[in-house]
Amino acid sequence: MKFSYGSFITQQRRRQPPVAKVDLTGKTVVVVGANTGLGFEASKHFASMNPGRLILACRNESKGKAAVEKLKAETGYSKAELWLIDLGDFSSVKQFADRYEREGGRLDILVENAAVGTFTYSTTKDGWETSLQVNNLSTPLLALLLLPAMVKTAQEHSTVPRIVVVSSDMHYTVSLSKPLLKDPHLLKTLSSAEYCKSSKIMRERYPLTKLFNVFFVRALNARLPSSTPIVVSSLNPGYCYSELRRELTGPLVAADWLMEKLLAFSTEVGSRSIVWTAVSHQEDPQVLRGEYVNDYKVQEVSDTVLTPEGVKVQNSSWDELIQILSDVDPRVTQVVDQYLSRSIDL
Repeated sequence: MKFSYGSFITQQRRRQPPVAKVDLTGKTVVVVGANTGLGFEASKHFASMNPGRLILACRNESKGKAAVEKLKAETGYSKAELWLIDLGDFSSVKQFADRYEREGGRLDILVENAAVGTFTYSTTKDGWETSLQVNNLSTPLLALLLLPAMVKTAQEHSTVPRIVVVSSDMHYTVSLSKPLLKDPHLLKTLSSAEYCKSSKIMRERYPLTKLFNVFFVRALNARLPSSTPIVVSSLNPGYCYSELRRELTGPLVAADWLMEKLLAFSTEVGSRSIVWTAVSHQEDPQVLRGEYVNDYKVQEVSDTVLTPEGVKVQNSSWDELIQILSDVDPRVTQVVDQYLSRSIDL
């Protein structure tokens, strides 16, 4: 499927349905990137469904505490917890997973919403390009480290836990060059200063990371045995008012301002699609397994993903990802060995 401006405009101007509601009594929800924007609004919606635990996973302690207090004031929900996590720091992700092993217990819904959008090349303390680490390395790392808790939840409570990764319809707008399609160390190349020296490369970085969100969800789903009742999905929340575009300069600022006025959803409206992906189809959640959700329905992903070359990239980048993350935390290897299939039919 290719990106269509006509479909984009039609979707953005269409009246959006009310938020989906279910009873989350006794269940645990974790929202990453929950102190502002889509993550905070989604957390408010989850709070209205009375979860047993609602964990707001945030990078900044003071902003996280303010979000917990604001959520309580606006919803009356008093059980929200602040847990700190910085996806730009592998050690922080590992510490979050360590804490979950000690204190987390069951895990029914994991919303991976945190992301970085930048036009400027920079590296983390771990040596990776910042947005690539946050969006495409730490996001999978957290999902894999929390997978055992979700499998245990499914077994002990006869439920179907869900992993929800926030992607974007921007993934339709990027493609991979022939050299990249053949690169056995694709993620390392994409992170390198040499590859990213062109401003054009960094302008396309955010859509590219959203493409790799889709690759990850599809690759993980393909390796989850059908007998494992875990639903992993990606979604597009739509074009919303967002701080992700704060680095725009010059005429682009004016253009984005005008587009926001004409087409953008509020963050509350955009968050409804996150919640829908996390709680809809209670009677048959498998409908969403491995799928990309847009406009409250399953939608075909981009042609870049579906081509034979795209399938090969999906699988080779998964192998590279697992090697990278296993070096970061040996538990990744244990999770893959115990819960996933190491090879699939291409």
